[in-house]
Amino acid sequence: MNNKFVVGMGEALWDVLPEGKKIGGAPANFAYHVSQFGLNSCVVSAVGDDALGAEILDNFRQKELNTRIARVPYPTGTVQVELDEAGVPRYDIKEGVAWDNIPFTTELEELAKQTRAVCFGSLAQRCAVSRETINRFLDTMPDGEGQYKIFDINLRQGFYTEEIIRDSLRKCNILKINDEELITVSRMFGYPDIDPQDKCWILLAKYGLKMLILTCGVDGSYIFTPGCVSFVETPKVEVEDTVGAGDSFTASLVSALLSGLPIGEAHRLAVETSAYVCTQNGAMPRLPQALTGRVTNR
Repeated sequence: MNNKFVVGMGEALWDVLPEGKKIGGAPANFAYHVSQFGLNSCVVSAVGDDALGAEILDNFRQKELNTRIARVPYPTGTVQVELDEAGVPRYDIKEGVAWDNIPFTTELEELAKQTRAVCFGSLAQRCAVSRETINRFLDTMPDGEGQYKIFDINLRQGFYTEEIIRDSLRKCNILKINDEELITVSRMFGYPDIDPQDKCWILLAKYGLKMLILTCGVDGSYIFTPGCVSFVETPKVEVEDTVGAGDSFTASLVSALLSGLPIGEAHRLAVETSAYVCTQNGAMPRLPQALTGRVTNR
């Protein structure tokens, strides 16, 4: 597995929070946390040929992250983030930015051939250039029992369409979705009034998924696989903010699965990692060895 990559693909940007700017974007958060679990991760995105872009690249170098990040003639992405009283973020995502224009290159083609797992979302597919690149990357990746194509649906600000969601469901083999997104998708697909778990079983079967992950905030999370379901309660913690918590959940789960942990154990690690990130400020805190060692010490 040492020569196989785990890739976070899509938006690389600055989250402009009340206390200042922090590097964000689900793919970078995902890849950073994967690297903390000792796996060979990589961020695929684009930044502008500007100071904000250079600062992102410098930050990733300091974090010793592998990157395939193009410099393109568009401004580096920014997101205005406001937190409500519970620490839950609201986003104002700027358009016409660098990560909307990720080019598909021979370098990316070679990376795809060496990728064991990739996590992508709907947001980075809002524009045709990046959508085409993501789809070509997925098509170039090998298929097989140990290959994971994770669609972390991540609906934001109406930057999605039914076509994008259906196409992504056809290309992924793992879907990660939260309870609010499940309501939106089930309305879109024409079965809004059935039990949430039944909606998950329908999606799992219809798209031939290996796994469906449903997160329900304080009400716990579920992992559905054909014929079986895992449920883990959400720990009660003192929340600093929830920015990046979902990305850390996905990263720790995938890292654990790739390292051979059974689903139940991987699920518990993902829940505990996400809860820890909620107690920290920002999306990329250092994780304690008590969490990462459950993978790296195997």
